Amino acid sequence: MPSAETTQASVREPDPVRPTKDDEIAVAGSELIGGPIGRRALLGTSWWTPVRVVALVAIGMFALGLVQKAPCYNGGWFFGAGTQYTHACYSDIPHLYQGRGFADGLVPYFDKISGDMEYLEYPVLTGVFMEVAAWLTPASGTIQHQEQWYWFVNAGMLMVCAVIIAVCVSRTHTRRPWDGLLVALAPAFALTATINWDLLAVALTAAAMLMWSRGRSLAFGVLLGLATAAKLYPFLLLGPLFLLCWRAGKWRPFGKALGGAVVAWVAVNLPVMVFAFDGWSKFYRFSQERGVDFGSFWLVLAQHSDNPFTTETVNTFAMLLMLASAAGIAALTLTAPRRPRFAQLAFLIVAAFILTNKVYSPQYVLWLIPLAVLARPKWRDFLIWQACEVAYFLGIWMYLAYTTSGDAHKGLPTEGYQFVIGVHLVGTLYLCAVVVRDILMPERDVVRRAGDDDPSGGVLDGAQDVFVLGPAAHPPRHAAHVDVPQVEWGSQRMREDDDRSL
Repeated sequence: MPSAETTQASVREPDPVRPTKDDEIAVAGSELIGGPIGRRALLGTSWWTPVRVVALVAIGMFALGLVQKAPCYNGGWFFGAGTQYTHACYSDIPHLYQGRGFADGLVPYFDKISGDMEYLEYPVLTGVFMEVAAWLTPASGTIQHQEQWYWFVNAGMLMVCAVIIAVCVSRTHTRRPWDGLLVALAPAFALTATINWDLLAVALTAAAMLMWSRGRSLAFGVLLGLATAAKLYPFLLLGPLFLLCWRAGKWRPFGKALGGAVVAWVAVNLPVMVFAFDGWSKFYRFSQERGVDFGSFWLVLAQHSDNPFTTETVNTFAMLLMLASAAGIAALTLTAPRRPRFAQLAFLIVAAFILTNKVYSPQYVLWLIPLAVLARPKWRDFLIWQACEVAYFLGIWMYLAYTTSGDAHKGLPTEGYQFVIGVHLVGTLYLCAVVVRDILMPERDVVRRAGDDDPSGGVLDGAQDVFVLGPAAHPPRHAAHVDVPQVEWGSQRMREDDDRSL
């Protein structure tokens, strides 16, 4: 019978992956704090665990984002429309406090709003978030004072969401807690966090990914359903998950996830749907009726056309492009030499939606940041993409400054704005390309190269395939120049070797 000491040692968790060991950008960046972590460093023996460090860095970066909004907080939102653009500190939050009836005590979805928008054009759970912030906003003082407080209250609530996102990413890949620093330090994250309320849906989605990685499929479904009740895009993750569970034959976990998502979404939406259908449906009608808008390649086409497409035509073409992208992802999933990681496909499907959509607001980058970190935790590629997104962030505000400055023409003209749209598109496509390459050549995937299969995959991690097509039925091809151990993820032999080692 083994002793307590030998049993305890045999089940010891493997050492965490240190980015400063094999990531050249992380190594160079670590020089700012004294250099790479040493081989004999005592990790996890003090209060400064990786997750706590990531959480504190996320708070610090979020605070810097708030400081960046200071010129608007002190006047740019209220005096002169162009100032909030020239300082790149625009936010929807203070403007919609009065514009959507919160200042007048109107109930979202139930009470009509005066102006061009009859009802609140956000999903129900986001509307609840906005209403709670309105309850916490003092009703005394001038409207400017109330709007400042409303933004500040929302910023505090969104900061909690930001920390949740960073912590969930750190804990999703158990052996890679330091990857959460990519989220915490992402410049586009800090710059766009308080433009709108997207962080609520992103936080729920990140928590759902964490639950799936721990094998808690029902909790994943509930959280994903709540995320979809806050923003539409999270439901897209069910498509890749269906394909992965099909390939692995994991129908029961997928059924629980789907059931939990449906029940959670219905529980949030049904009361408003029944008693205020016109208000509830405004978000969906607005999404359908909205014309081509900022950030999309559709806008570039429209600006270069004498007879631009109608909204209905763009809706149809965008849907067809999205379906084609989804079909491509499905083919990739079922034919790849190794079953793709869940985070890789989650990133690709959301990126496809963003690339084909008729609008790209600057805060939409928040949807991708946690998924990008889990899909491709490589500092170089991540920072290249972030540089493109920061360029777009600055470009859209400079373009709006140009269009609102009259004859002064201060800012970025139309041609310049079209260029930064192209930069955003190319940056996102680049990250998609390296993720697809990792799927087709698993030995290039930094997560799998460390010996893992799918640490965010939950029940999919190490599972055998039961349905494959094409090359997936054959052994994976390995790049001859990569000198790393070749791991047969999900194979019976790997599990037998693990059993003998125990």
